[in-house]
Amino acid sequence: MKNNPPYSTLLLEDETPTRDFLSACISIHEDLELIGSAETCAQAMELLKTQKPDVLVADLGLPDGNGVDVIRHAKALHPDIEILVVSMFGDEENVVAALEAGASGYLLKKQAFDELGEAILCLMRGESAISPEVARYLLKRFNKGSAEAVETSVNKVTKTDKFNPLTAREKEVLGLIAKGYSYDEIAEAFSLSTNTIRAHIRNIYRKLSVRSRSEAVFEAAHMGIIDFA
Repeated sequence: MKNNPPYSTLLLEDETPTRDFLSACISIHEDLELIGSAETCAQAMELLKTQKPDVLVADLGLPDGNGVDVIRHAKALHPDIEILVVSMFGDEENVVAALEAGASGYLLKKQAFDELGEAILCLMRGESAISPEVARYLLKRFNKGSAEAVETSVNKVTKTDKFNPLTAREKEVLGLIAKGYSYDEIAEAFSLSTNTIRAHIRNIYRKLSVRSRSEAVFEAAHMGIIDFA
């Protein structure tokens, strides 16, 4: 896990009843600590300037903007923060935008009402937390674009000497992430520390120009670096 529990959590949700319910779910969980809640993008961005939460739970449809902007802001300020989207919107456009901005998980609200605490802990273990409906959108997108993306990536590699491929160990680490292994499990498999695995992952993010595990897996698959076999 990233740190020892309880894990500090910041909540962004504009609907008062939902915000109160999710706040209670976080507050009563023995491994979580609610350090603040916001109902607008502006409020969340201000809190992120003074707080350094382990995890941000964020809605997308907000009265003064889109939660994706807050996700980008959070990642810029705190690169190691884990971000879980909890939203009514499960369409491909919103899902992809959130993951590309740096979200590590994506739950529809109906699922989050029952599984919020466990979903947050999954992220802190380096695992994925994605609603089944959302996963289907991602698979459809991946299957639709993989062939074109692989061809484009191969052409780019052929035409430039600046491409920096992953090392053998980084490929192994990313391959296990794609299969759902947690950071601790990967560290144990390679007899390394969790911090070393996190260092490998930071290098992977930098080399692939991505901000989240989900985006790294899909980008590497598109480029032909890893597969799901």
